[in-house]
Amino acid sequence: MTLADVSRVAAELDGVAERRKNGLLDWRYRGRLVARQLDGSHVVIRASFELRDFLLYSFPETFSAPGRFAKHMMVVADLEHGNADAIEDAVIAAWELQSGK
Repeated sequence: MTLADVSRVAAELDGVAERRKNGLLDWRYRGRLVARQLDGSHVVIRASFELRDFLLYSFPETFSAPGRFAKHMMVVADLEHGNADAIEDAVIAAWELQSGK
């Protein structure tokens, strides 16, 4: 998966806007974070703690929760080495969380 793929998925979600801040992309629903680029191959995705735990257990090669995100409802996805379908599902789940859909 690439950043362009994340952009494509986000563009299909009602109300999600893409923007670039300090050279990095982020995707928001009415100002609320859905996902944001950390670097060229990682994005942080909003996730409930329950979903985050599931993703970390089910897709350890794809998702991580580094120390700085441990207390936050977020998970880091490895775009280069991760499972594209799981990342896409996580982005959609983040939109659902933020939009109440």
